[in-house]
Order: sequence, then structure tokens, then C-alpha cells
Amino acid sequence: MAGNGEAPVPVGTKQEQDRKVRRGWQGAARIWEETEQQAKRLRSSEGGGQHRKLPKRKVVLLVAYSGKGYHGMQRNVGSSKFKTIEDDLVSALVRSGCIPENHGEDMRKMSFQRCARTDKGVSAAGQVVSLKVWLIDDLLEKINSHLPSHIRILGLKRVTGGFNSKNKCDARTYFYMLPTFAFAHKDHDAQDETYRLHAETLGRVNRLLACYRGTHNFHNFTSQKGPREPSARRYILDMFCEEPFVREGMEFAVIKVKGQSFMTHQIRKMVGLVVAIVKGYAPESVLERCWGEAKVDVPKAPGLGLVLERVHFEKYNQRFGHDGLHEPLDWAREEAEVTAFKEQHIYPTIIGTERHERSMAQWLSTLPMHDFGATAHAAAGPGAKVPRPLEGSDGDSD
Repeated sequence: MAGNGEAPVPVGTKQEQDRKVRRGWQGAARIWEETEQQAKRLRSSEGGGQHRKLPKRKVVLLVAYSGKGYHGMQRNVGSSKFKTIEDDLVSALVRSGCIPENHGEDMRKMSFQRCARTDKGVSAAGQVVSLKVWLIDDLLEKINSHLPSHIRILGLKRVTGGFNSKNKCDARTYFYMLPTFAFAHKDHDAQDETYRLHAETLGRVNRLLACYRGTHNFHNFTSQKGPREPSARRYILDMFCEEPFVREGMEFAVIKVKGQSFMTHQIRKMVGLVVAIVKGYAPESVLERCWGEAKVDVPKAPGLGLVLERVHFEKYNQRFGHDGLHEPLDWAREEAEVTAFKEQHIYPTIIGTERHERSMAQWLSTLPMHDFGATAHAAAGPGAKVPRPLEGSDGDSD
């Protein structure tokens, strides 16, 4: 038969009835599909679709937290065994409505980055994270409403689209808070809460801490680093101990250190070695030996007193901080809130934990076990395959 059309089918035949049934199914399928699409559009508009109309912008958040009870800052995706600060933070971001739920599952989708990955138990008064969010109304209040009181977002600022808080950070400032009886001579009672730090001893502590300033080979102050690895060389801008103060009948002091970056355990070992020298367990000459290739037994102070106080963005501020579009990342307006958070959450946690668990006193009792006179040749050279330490808490990785 000429033409491409179908041959006519007599009305009432089984073939015609089958064709009508198929057409009915197809029509019903089209109706169901259209209805489902309308329902999806309705659900989208009710459940956050309005956010698509809002601009998604790169911002930085000033985060403060008490690290007790957490296994560090960085989220361990797929693992619920060890709770981290970012677990609570990301959950609050999703629940506040400033990021979609799938961004909480895959943090790369919101370009999330932190300045430093603090380790288990380490706190922060000035952590900074960068990410892309919907700029909804009352953003900070909504995020904080879904966070526990020991985690707070204290500030928010717009930054350039390509900003990365880790890569743009010029330096990090940490402080280490410890009871001053840690500096008492080894013949003194290691748990004497009535001990008070003399000006002469404080002067010696600061003279030793000043030896860390400048660029040195810190391979003895971390793990898994060979003495000839270029990355073991780090630049310390300043390190000093402030005047002591008394809290709850016990005297404490704060050691501050500012450096470009830090390796795993570096700050805690820097503090630990100075304590060992001042107490009389190690000679001052051990500091000079630490810069050499020989492996030196350097004790690691407890993690309890370590706090990330501030991160610095000098180069970014010089280029963008006064361009009329962006603010400098100096957090001067938030300083009072940072101080209040430290007084309410960080200092009481350190003091209370020290009084009840006596982590410093217990650690001091282990110092006689260290052999500060012995050295071993560090075999790891430039060609050795040594695992890279994680970036994070002692500035980058405690």
C-alpha cells in the first residue's frame, strides 16, 4: 500500500481495542509525570527554593570553641565514632538554611576550608573558615541558634571569590596556658598549688623561648620529618611568656607564639623542652643540638592548654582590605566578644580540667624518663619516603 500511514483497522476489532488501551496508558503516564513535576516544584518552593533567588557568596566566619570532648576541628566524613567541631558546625549551617543539605554531605561543594585543623581537646578563640553561603537574613543568629554554647560564630565578612582561608593565612598565633608550678625546680613539690613564679624564673623562661625566634630546623619538634626535609624549616616570629595570674587559688601563665605555620606537635614540644630545661632535667645546650641532624628526645607537653588565638591575613588585607568592596580581616570589632568567650568557656575549661585531672602534674612526673643527653642519627634524608603530617592544630597540625 502506498504511503507511510498505518493500514485502517476495522472498528471493534481486538487490534483496535488494544491500541485504545495503549493510548490510555500513555495518556495516564503523561498526566502522572506532569503532576509529579508540579509537586516537585511545589516542594522545592516550600523547602528552600526561595534561597535559589538569593546570592551565594564567599564569606569567612570567625569561630570560637572549647575543644574538650571533641576529636579535633576537621570533620571525618563517613565516621560518627569521633565527634568533631565541624560536625556540629556543618549541621548548624544546614539547619539554619544558609547551605543546602547536599553541601553538608560534601563540603567541597561549598568550598569549605579552615585555617588550622586543631587536634583533640585543643580550643580556639579565633579560628577562621571560608565557604560559600546563601546570604539569608540574620545569618549569624540563625547559625548560633543551632550550635551548643561552647561553639560560637562571632563574626562574618565577605571575601573575594577565590579566597581560601588556609592558603591566604600569613601566620597563626597560639597560646599555651599552664600552671606555673610547671616551672618549679624538679626538687620542688610537683603538685604545689601555692607555688608562685618569681621574676627571675620568668626572665629565664623568656630568654629560652626567644631562642625559637627566626628560621630553624624543627625536625626534632614533630614526628615523621627528616632533618634534611625543607618543610622541617619553620619561621617563628615571636614567642614569650606573659606575667602570671591567679585563678581559683592556682597560679597560671600564658605562653604566646606566632609563626607562619606549625607542624604536628611542634608547639607542645617547644613548650615541653623549655619546661624540662627550667626544671633542671635538661641542659640549655640541648636547644642548640635540636637544630642539628641528630635525633633528640624532646618531651611533648599536654594538649589541654593549647589554644588557637588568632590567624593573620596581612597580605590579603593590604591588597583587598581597603578596596571599597571588602573589609580587612582583623576582627577588631569582635575583640570584646572573643575575650568574653575565652573568659566564659576556654579558661574555665582549662582550669577546671587541670584541677580535676591534673594533666600537667602527671606529665611532669614523666620527665625523668627522658634521656636528654642521648642522640640518635636521624636517617630520613631528602630521598626518604616519610608520610606527610596532617595540616592542622599546632598552627597547622597538632
